[in-house]
Amino acid sequence: MSRPLIGIIANHHLIDGAYEIHGGGRMISEGVAQVSDALPVIVPADPELVSVADLLEQFDGFLFPGGRPNVHPEEYGHDATKAHGTFDRGRDKIALPLIRALVERGQPLLAICRGYQEVNVAMGGTLHPEIRDLPGRSNHRMPPDGTIEEKFALRHEVTFTDGGPFHRLMGERTVMTNTLHGQGVEVAAPRFVVDGRAPDGTPEASYVAEAPGFTLSVQWHPEYRAGFDPVSRKLFGAFGEAARAWRRGAEPASVRAIA
Repeated sequence: MSRPLIGIIANHHLIDGAYEIHGGGRMISEGVAQVSDALPVIVPADPELVSVADLLEQFDGFLFPGGRPNVHPEEYGHDATKAHGTFDRGRDKIALPLIRALVERGQPLLAICRGYQEVNVAMGGTLHPEIRDLPGRSNHRMPPDGTIEEKFALRHEVTFTDGGPFHRLMGERTVMTNTLHGQGVEVAAPRFVVDGRAPDGTPEASYVAEAPGFTLSVQWHPEYRAGFDPVSRKLFGAFGEAARAWRRGAEPASVRAIA
C-alpha cells in the first residue's frame, strides 16, 4: 500500500512585499515524511483555489501548522485590535470549516500552534491575543534573538491529565516542550478538551471530545527535530498510523484507542 497523503495547510506570504506564495515549513514536511511515514503535500489555503469538499476526498489526513498570521477575532465574536497582529483570511475560510468536517467524518488531523488555536475556534472557543499580559502567565513567545536551535529549545514542562490520551501516548504525565506563541486559548470550546497545561496554566495539549477520529492538537512546535525528540516522534508516529488506517478503510483511529 502506498503511503498516506497528508495535506499541510499553507500560510499566505508576500516575497519582497509583492509576490504572493502559499508556503509551508520544511520541518513540518520532514515530520510528516520521515516520522509519520506519509507523503506531505502543501495545500493552498484559499477558497478561490480549493474547496473543503475536494480536499476531504483527496487526502488521508491534514496537518494544520503554525504561522505568523492569527485567526481573525471575528471568527470567535471579538473585535480586532493591534494586539491581534496580522491575519490570513484565506486560511481562516479553509481551515475552520475543514476542521469541523474532519471531526465529523473521523478523518485524522494534527494541529500545531496556530492550528491548535484553529481547532478551538472551529469548535466554538475563543482566543486571547497576548497570553503574557494575563496575570500569572509567562511569556510564551519565541525568543527574539539567537539561532534556530536556541529559538526552538525546550523551555517548559507540559503536564497531561492522568490517564488521558496524551499520557497514554507519551507514557509519562510530564514532558518538556518548546514554546513559540503569543496568542492562546481564552475559553475552551465545549468539546475542546484541555489534556495538558504549561506550569502557568496555559492550555498546551487537547483533543476533541466524542470525535470518531484522531484529533490531537498541541500549542508547541513538535516539528522541530521530530525524528529525534521522543515526544515529537510519538505524536507524529500516532498521526501517521491514524492516516494509514483511514487510507485502508479501517475504522477511524479515535483518541480513545490510544494505548
